Amino acid sequence: MSAPETPPPAPYAPAQPPPEVQVRRGLLLALLLVVLGLAFGGLWLWLAPRVPLIADGNAVYLKDSEGEQPIGADGTFALIGLGLGILTGAAVFLWRRAGGAALVLGMAAGALLGSVVAWRLGVWLGPTQDVVAHAKEVGKNVTFDAPLKLAAKGTLLAWPLAACVVHLLLTAAFGPRDPSPYGMDAVPARATPGGTPRPWPTGDATGHDGSGGGTGHDGSGGTGSEGRGGTGGPGAAAPYAPPPAG
Repeated sequence: MSAPETPPPAPYAPAQPPPEVQVRRGLLLALLLVVLGLAFGGLWLWLAPRVPLIADGNAVYLKDSEGEQPIGADGTFALIGLGLGILTGAAVFLWRRAGGAALVLGMAAGALLGSVVAWRLGVWLGPTQDVVAHAKEVGKNVTFDAPLKLAAKGTLLAWPLAACVVHLLLTAAFGPRDPSPYGMDAVPARATPGGTPRPWPTGDATGHDGSGGGTGHDGSGGTGSEGRGGTGGPGAAAPYAPPPAG
């Protein structure tokens, strides 16, 4: 029997594209997330609380020294990053369920670079960094906004970490499975050298390998101890016979 030229694909095995295609997709995803960082920066600038300052002609002070506005900018950045991470991880999983190392690395790198772009864009579009010049411009006892700052740089990791965790959980729960070496009845699969599945031999009523019709050990017929025929001699109990009484 000649073997087929190409064996059939294993069941449940996801079709993986060539490595260069996976790398190209990872780079494309990273570029898209960097561009999305522009929207992230604009949203942060819009939602972050302002820190009010006031000058008396000699120095610049916080108008509300006990306010929580300075840490509010960090918290806003982190919350936006977490939300984007959840959406990014789910979108990437729905786009390519098979995943791949290049896709995950592109997602993590793109989200991190997008966070950096959002941070720098928000600072650039926000109030001026020259507080002294700004105070002189507005005059004495006039409230103005402090520059937008990101004090906790660890919040830059909120987007990539959330995206990777969500993608990992979705892949573990709903991703494609590796092919199983067992069939539906939990019997190991058998295959010809060409890969064509073939069933296990069922044998006959009593033979071990289906080559004979008796109850011999090698299936060649008879009821003897070695399956050569006869009864195996005086006093020899047949296989699987109950013990003699008495």
